Amino acid sequence: MEQVSLVSLWLPILLSAVIVFFAAFVAWMVLPHHKSDWAKIPDEDSLLNAIRSSGLGRGQYMFPAAMMSRDKEERQKATEGPIGSMVVMGAPNMGKSLGFYFVYNLGISFMVAYIGYVTIAAGTDYLHVFRVLGTVAFLAYSAALIPTSIWYGFSWSSTLKSVIDGLVFGLLTGGVFGWLWP
Repeated sequence: MEQVSLVSLWLPILLSAVIVFFAAFVAWMVLPHHKSDWAKIPDEDSLLNAIRSSGLGRGQYMFPAAMMSRDKEERQKATEGPIGSMVVMGAPNMGKSLGFYFVYNLGISFMVAYIGYVTIAAGTDYLHVFRVLGTVAFLAYSAALIPTSIWYGFSWSSTLKSVIDGLVFGLLTGGVFGWLWP
């Protein structure tokens, strides 16, 4: 088996990252399927004022904190509800976030290339490369999303839509690698 050089995969790594970056833009900003993922909080101003006055900083929070306690009296708060989690973010910096997202896509494409490098010979046909590396990319873009519904209460419909996005990203990535496989 003639092994492919990892360096020879620079073009499919870069091109698949760029294509997925733009596909994600289309999925989140153009298509309507993610519009219902997040609901508006009734009386949002009161909640925002309460968060501001509490001095809550950037971070991940779970409430009631008693959820993590072994004390029965404290856990009663959890029984009474509501139970939730919250992420508090700083002011958005779209340029920085988009840059990090592109680096994330490059990282996935690099790891997909690495798996191809160690498992697929040079000259392998398009369909085989597409199936193997598309599956790897699909798992990379989707598998970690499912526990957010299992453990953190994200809606299954939101998670399913993101998994479908990940399937599209995986298909695009597999297609690029299959097309440009040495």
